[in-house]
Amino acid sequence: MIRSSINIIPEGAIADAVALARTAERLGFDRCWVYDEGLAARDVYVTMTAIAAATTTLQLGTGITNPYTRHPAQTASAIASLDEVSGGRAFLGIGAGGSLALDPMGIERTRPLTAVRETIEICRSLFSGGPVDFEGAHASLTSSSLDYGRPEIEIWLAGRGPKMLHLGGASADGVMLDFIHRDHIADYVGLVKAGAETTGRSAQICYSTAIVSDEDDLEFVRPHMTYRLIDSPQPVKDQLGISGGDVERIRSAMAGGLHAAAEHVRDEWILPFIISGSTQVCANQLGSLVDQHGFNEFLLPMFEMPDPSEYLKRVAAVVEKVR
Repeated sequence: MIRSSINIIPEGAIADAVALARTAERLGFDRCWVYDEGLAARDVYVTMTAIAAATTTLQLGTGITNPYTRHPAQTASAIASLDEVSGGRAFLGIGAGGSLALDPMGIERTRPLTAVRETIEICRSLFSGGPVDFEGAHASLTSSSLDYGRPEIEIWLAGRGPKMLHLGGASADGVMLDFIHRDHIADYVGLVKAGAETTGRSAQICYSTAIVSDEDDLEFVRPHMTYRLIDSPQPVKDQLGISGGDVERIRSAMAGGLHAAAEHVRDEWILPFIISGSTQVCANQLGSLVDQHGFNEFLLPMFEMPDPSEYLKRVAAVVEKVR
Protein backbone atom coordinates (compact mmCIF):
# COMPACT_ATOMS: atom_id res chain seq x y z
CA MET A 1 0.00 0.00 0.00
CA ILE A 2 1.34 3.40 -0.93
CA ARG A 3 2.16 5.82 1.89
CA SER A 4 0.67 9.29 1.82
CA SER A 5 2.50 12.38 3.01
CA ILE A 6 2.30 16.15 3.02
CA ASN A 7 5.06 18.68 2.45
CA ILE A 8 4.55 21.95 4.33
CA ILE A 9 6.27 25.18 3.41
CA PRO A 10 6.05 27.25 6.62
CA GLU A 11 5.48 30.61 4.98
CA GLY A 12 2.92 31.58 7.61
CA ALA A 13 2.86 31.21 11.38
CA ILE A 14 4.33 28.02 12.81
CA ALA A 15 1.02 27.46 14.60
CA ASP A 16 -0.63 27.17 11.18
CA ALA A 17 1.86 24.50 10.11
CA VAL A 18 1.22 22.60 13.33
CA ALA A 19 -2.55 22.74 12.84
CA LEU A 20 -2.19 21.48 9.27
CA ALA A 21 0.06 18.61 10.37
CA ARG A 22 -2.46 17.58 13.02
CA THR A 23 -5.21 17.59 10.40
CA ALA A 24 -3.06 15.41 8.14
CA GLU A 25 -2.45 12.95 10.94
CA ARG A 26 -6.17 12.80 11.70
CA LEU A 27 -6.92 12.14 8.02
CA GLY A 28 -4.51 9.20 7.95
CA PHE A 29 -1.43 10.71 6.31
CA ASP A 30 1.74 8.88 7.29
CA ARG A 31 4.51 11.45 7.00
CA CYS A 32 5.12 15.18 7.09
CA TRP A 33 7.98 16.71 5.16
CA VAL A 34 8.83 20.36 5.84
CA TYR A 35 10.51 22.66 3.31
CA ASP A 36 13.82 24.23 4.25
CA GLU A 37 13.67 27.45 2.24
CA GLY A 38 15.97 29.65 4.28
CA LEU A 39 14.72 33.21 4.68
CA ALA A 40 11.59 32.52 2.60
CA ALA A 41 9.96 30.48 5.39
CA ARG A 42 10.10 29.75 9.11
CA ASP A 43 13.05 27.70 10.33
CA VAL A 44 12.59 24.08 9.36
CA TYR A 45 13.83 22.53 12.61
CA VAL A 46 11.84 24.81 14.90
CA THR A 47 8.76 24.05 12.80
CA MET A 48 9.31 20.29 12.86
CA THR A 49 9.90 20.30 16.61
CA ALA A 50 6.62 22.11 17.15
CA ILE A 51 4.86 19.56 14.92
CA ALA A 52 6.50 16.68 16.77
CA ALA A 53 5.17 17.99 20.08
CA ALA A 54 1.62 18.19 18.71
CA THR A 55 1.44 14.82 16.91
CA THR A 56 1.94 11.17 17.81
CA THR A 57 2.29 9.11 14.62
CA LEU A 58 3.47 11.40 11.79
CA GLN A 59 7.02 10.76 10.66
CA LEU A 60 8.88 14.05 10.22
CA GLY A 61 11.69 15.14 7.96
CA THR A 62 13.22 17.91 5.90
CA GLY A 63 11.60 18.25 2.53
CA ILE A 64 14.25 19.18 1.63
CA THR A 65 17.37 20.69 3.19
CA ASN A 66 20.68 21.38 1.46
CA PRO A 67 24.41 20.91 2.14
CA TYR A 68 25.28 24.63 2.05
CA THR A 69 23.36 26.63 4.66
CA ARG A 70 24.41 24.27 7.47
CA HIS A 71 27.43 22.05 7.97
CA PRO A 72 26.42 18.41 7.35
CA ALA A 73 27.28 17.57 10.96
CA GLN A 74 24.89 20.27 12.19
CA THR A 75 22.20 18.75 9.98
CA ALA A 76 22.89 15.31 11.43
CA SER A 77 22.69 16.72 14.96
CA ALA A 78 19.41 18.50 14.23
CA ILE A 79 17.78 15.41 12.71
CA ALA A 80 19.01 13.15 15.53
CA SER A 81 17.67 15.66 18.07
CA LEU A 82 14.32 15.72 16.27
CA ASP A 83 14.33 11.93 16.26
CA GLU A 84 14.84 11.96 20.02
CA VAL A 85 12.12 14.49 20.79
CA SER A 86 9.63 12.79 18.44
CA GLY A 87 10.18 9.29 19.78
CA GLY A 88 11.95 7.93 16.70
CA ARG A 89 9.87 9.56 13.97
CA ALA A 90 12.55 11.59 12.12
CA PHE A 91 14.09 11.19 8.69
CA LEU A 92 16.42 13.36 6.59
CA GLY A 93 15.59 14.70 3.15
CA ILE A 94 18.61 16.18 1.36
CA GLY A 95 19.18 17.78 -2.04
CA ALA A 96 21.40 20.30 -3.75
CA GLY A 97 19.25 23.26 -2.72
CA GLY A 98 17.27 25.57 -4.94
CA SER A 99 17.24 29.20 -5.92
CA LEU A 100 14.52 30.14 -3.43
CA ALA A 101 16.67 29.10 -0.48
CA LEU A 102 20.16 29.96 -1.70
CA ASP A 103 19.90 33.09 -3.89
CA PRO A 104 18.86 35.55 -1.12
CA MET A 105 21.94 34.55 0.89
CA GLY A 106 24.26 34.76 -2.10
CA ILE A 107 25.18 31.08 -1.82
CA GLU A 108 26.39 29.37 -4.97
CA ARG A 109 25.79 25.67 -5.51
CA THR A 110 29.41 24.59 -5.92
CA ARG A 111 30.00 20.92 -6.78
CA PRO A 112 26.46 19.93 -5.74
CA LEU A 113 26.90 16.22 -6.44
CA THR A 114 29.97 16.08 -4.24
CA ALA A 115 28.32 18.17 -1.53
CA VAL A 116 25.24 15.94 -1.37
CA ARG A 117 27.29 12.72 -1.51
CA GLU A 118 29.49 13.87 1.37
CA THR A 119 26.48 15.01 3.40
CA ILE A 120 24.85 11.60 3.07
CA GLU A 121 28.07 9.85 4.08
CA ILE A 122 28.69 12.16 7.05
CA CYS A 123 25.12 11.96 8.34
CA ARG A 124 24.93 8.20 8.00
CA SER A 125 28.22 7.80 9.86
CA LEU A 126 27.16 10.16 12.64
CA PHE A 127 23.74 8.50 12.99
CA SER A 128 25.64 5.26 13.57
CA GLY A 129 27.57 6.73 16.49
CA GLY A 130 31.07 7.38 15.19
CA PRO A 131 33.68 8.55 15.94
CA VAL A 132 33.95 9.99 12.46
CA ASP A 133 37.02 11.32 10.72
CA PHE A 134 36.22 12.69 7.29
CA GLU A 135 38.21 14.85 4.90
CA GLY A 136 36.11 15.90 1.96
CA ALA A 137 36.02 18.52 -0.74
CA HIS A 138 32.88 20.05 0.77
CA ALA A 139 33.08 19.27 4.50
CA SER A 140 35.41 17.71 7.03
CA LEU A 141 35.13 16.15 10.50
CA THR A 142 37.73 15.24 13.09
CA SER A 143 36.94 12.63 15.78
CA SER A 144 33.28 13.65 15.70
CA SER A 145 30.38 11.65 17.09
CA LEU A 146 26.76 11.77 18.19
CA ASP A 147 25.70 9.70 21.18
CA TYR A 148 22.03 10.37 20.46
CA GLY A 149 21.82 9.21 16.85
CA ARG A 150 20.08 6.11 15.49
CA PRO A 151 21.50 4.06 12.60
CA GLU A 152 18.01 3.40 11.24
CA ILE A 153 17.23 7.07 10.52
CA GLU A 154 16.35 7.13 6.83
CA ILE A 155 18.13 9.44 4.40
CA TRP A 156 16.19 10.54 1.32
CA LEU A 157 17.58 12.40 -1.67
CA ALA A 158 15.65 14.76 -3.92
CA GLY A 159 17.01 15.76 -7.31
CA ARG A 160 16.45 16.00 -11.05
CA GLY A 161 19.84 15.65 -12.71
CA PRO A 162 20.92 12.19 -13.96
CA LYS A 163 23.99 12.00 -11.74
CA MET A 164 22.04 13.12 -8.67
CA LEU A 165 19.30 10.55 -9.26
CA HIS A 166 21.92 7.83 -9.77
CA LEU A 167 23.52 8.88 -6.47
CA GLY A 168 20.15 8.69 -4.74
CA GLY A 169 19.59 5.14 -5.88
CA ALA A 170 23.13 4.13 -4.95
CA SER A 171 23.45 5.83 -1.55
CA ALA A 172 20.08 6.88 -0.11
CA ASP A 173 17.23 4.95 1.46
CA GLY A 174 14.80 6.65 -0.87
CA VAL A 175 14.52 9.22 -3.64
CA MET A 176 11.88 11.94 -3.82
CA LEU A 177 10.84 12.95 -7.33
CA ASP A 178 9.31 16.40 -7.06
CA PHE A 179 7.20 17.97 -9.84
CA ILE A 180 8.63 15.86 -12.66
CA HIS A 181 7.34 16.40 -16.20
CA ARG A 182 5.15 13.36 -16.89
CA ASP A 183 7.04 12.55 -20.09
CA HIS A 184 10.25 12.12 -18.11
CA ILE A 185 9.11 10.18 -15.04
CA ALA A 186 10.08 6.76 -16.43
CA ASP A 187 13.57 8.03 -17.27
CA TYR A 188 14.02 9.41 -13.75
CA VAL A 189 12.85 6.18 -12.13
CA GLY A 190 15.21 4.26 -14.38
CA LEU A 191 18.16 6.36 -13.23
CA VAL A 192 17.31 5.70 -9.57
CA LYS A 193 17.05 1.97 -10.18
CA ALA A 194 20.31 1.93 -12.13
CA GLY A 195 22.06 3.61 -9.22
CA ALA A 196 20.58 1.12 -6.76
CA GLU A 197 21.86 -1.78 -8.83
CA THR A 198 25.46 -0.56 -8.49
CA THR A 199 25.39 -0.95 -4.70
CA GLY A 200 22.71 -3.57 -4.19
CA ARG A 201 20.40 -1.14 -2.43
CA SER A 202 16.64 -1.07 -2.87
CA ALA A 203 15.83 2.61 -2.87
CA GLN A 204 12.21 3.58 -2.27
CA ILE A 205 10.66 6.22 -4.53
CA CYS A 206 8.41 9.05 -3.39
CA TYR A 207 6.44 10.94 -6.04
CA SER A 208 5.46 14.51 -5.24
CA THR A 209 3.18 16.82 -7.15
CA ALA A 210 0.10 19.00 -6.71
CA ILE A 211 -3.47 17.79 -7.17
CA VAL A 212 -5.55 20.48 -8.85
CA SER A 213 -9.35 20.37 -8.92
CA ASP A 214 -10.19 23.90 -10.02
CA GLU A 215 -8.78 27.25 -11.08
CA ASP A 216 -8.16 28.33 -7.49
CA ASP A 217 -5.98 25.27 -6.89
CA LEU A 218 -3.98 26.12 -10.01
CA GLU A 219 -3.36 29.65 -8.76
CA PHE A 220 -2.05 28.34 -5.44
CA VAL A 221 0.44 26.19 -7.36
CA ARG A 222 1.56 28.87 -9.85
CA PRO A 223 3.90 30.86 -7.52
CA HIS A 224 5.68 27.67 -6.55
CA MET A 225 6.32 26.70 -10.14
CA THR A 226 8.61 29.74 -10.47
CA TYR A 227 11.70 28.32 -8.78
CA ARG A 228 10.88 24.81 -9.96
CA LEU A 229 10.84 25.90 -13.59
CA ILE A 230 14.05 27.92 -13.45
CA ASP A 231 15.78 25.01 -11.68
CA SER A 232 14.52 22.45 -14.22
CA PRO A 233 17.05 20.67 -16.46
CA GLN A 234 17.60 22.38 -19.79
CA PRO A 235 15.95 19.60 -21.85
CA VAL A 236 12.73 20.14 -19.89
CA LYS A 237 12.90 23.90 -20.44
CA ASP A 238 13.46 23.27 -24.14
CA GLN A 239 10.48 20.92 -24.35
CA LEU A 240 8.24 23.50 -22.66
CA GLY A 241 9.54 26.33 -24.82
CA ILE A 242 10.99 28.25 -21.87
CA SER A 243 13.69 30.57 -23.20
CA GLY A 244 16.65 32.05 -21.40
CA GLY A 245 14.77 35.34 -21.38
CA ASP A 246 11.78 33.67 -19.68
CA VAL A 247 14.08 32.29 -17.00
CA GLU A 248 15.66 35.68 -16.38
CA ARG A 249 12.26 37.40 -16.17
CA ILE A 250 11.06 34.89 -13.58
CA ARG A 251 14.32 35.04 -11.62
CA SER A 252 14.39 38.84 -11.57
CA ALA A 253 10.73 39.07 -10.55
CA MET A 254 11.36 36.71 -7.62
CA ALA A 255 13.06 39.63 -5.86
CA GLY A 256 9.53 41.02 -5.46
CA GLY A 257 8.17 37.73 -4.13
CA LEU A 258 6.86 34.50 -5.63
CA HIS A 259 3.48 35.97 -6.53
CA ALA A 260 5.13 38.70 -8.59
CA ALA A 261 7.23 36.12 -10.40
CA ALA A 262 4.15 33.90 -10.92
CA GLU A 263 2.76 36.44 -13.39
CA HIS A 264 5.37 35.19 -15.86
CA VAL A 265 4.40 31.49 -15.52
CA ARG A 266 2.04 30.20 -18.20
CA ASP A 267 -0.61 27.53 -17.66
CA GLU A 268 0.92 25.27 -20.30
CA TRP A 269 4.17 25.23 -18.32
CA ILE A 270 2.39 23.97 -15.20
CA LEU A 271 -0.03 21.32 -16.48
CA PRO A 272 2.55 18.65 -17.49
CA PHE A 273 3.84 18.58 -13.90
CA ILE A 274 0.57 18.19 -11.96
CA ILE A 275 -2.46 15.92 -11.56
CA SER A 276 -5.70 17.69 -12.39
CA GLY A 277 -9.42 17.03 -12.72
CA SER A 278 -12.25 15.68 -10.60
CA THR A 279 -11.63 13.46 -7.57
CA GLN A 280 -12.09 10.31 -9.66
CA VAL A 281 -10.02 11.59 -12.57
CA CYS A 282 -7.18 12.57 -10.23
CA ALA A 283 -7.39 9.19 -8.49
CA ASN A 284 -7.20 7.43 -11.86
CA GLN A 285 -4.18 9.51 -12.91
CA LEU A 286 -2.36 8.94 -9.62
CA GLY A 287 -3.21 5.25 -9.53
CA SER A 288 -1.93 4.80 -13.07
CA LEU A 289 1.38 6.48 -12.19
CA VAL A 290 1.76 4.36 -9.05
CA ASP A 291 1.09 1.15 -10.98
CA GLN A 292 3.37 2.12 -13.85
CA HIS A 293 6.36 3.28 -11.82
CA GLY A 294 6.03 1.41 -8.52
CA PHE A 295 6.01 4.46 -6.26
CA ASN A 296 6.18 3.74 -2.53
CA GLU A 297 4.90 7.12 -1.40
CA PHE A 298 2.83 10.03 -2.65
CA LEU A 299 3.82 13.43 -1.27
CA LEU A 300 1.43 16.38 -1.49
CA PRO A 301 3.01 19.86 -1.39
CA MET A 302 0.95 22.23 0.74
CA PHE A 303 1.03 25.84 -0.39
CA GLU A 304 -0.34 28.97 1.24
CA MET A 305 -4.10 29.12 0.67
CA PRO A 306 -7.20 30.39 2.54
CA ASP A 307 -8.44 26.96 3.68
CA PRO A 308 -5.65 24.37 3.48
CA SER A 309 -7.53 21.90 5.69
CA GLU A 310 -10.38 21.71 3.20
CA TYR A 311 -7.93 21.17 0.35
CA LEU A 312 -6.22 18.43 2.36
CA LYS A 313 -9.56 16.67 2.87
CA ARG A 314 -10.20 16.73 -0.87
CA VAL A 315 -6.80 15.25 -1.60
CA ALA A 316 -7.21 12.64 1.13
CA ALA A 317 -10.28 11.43 -0.76
CA VAL A 318 -8.17 11.07 -3.91
CA VAL A 319 -5.41 9.16 -2.13
CA GLU A 320 -7.89 6.87 -0.39
CA LYS A 321 -9.18 5.73 -3.78
CA VAL A 322 -5.62 4.84 -4.80
CA ARG A 323 -4.81 2.97 -1.60
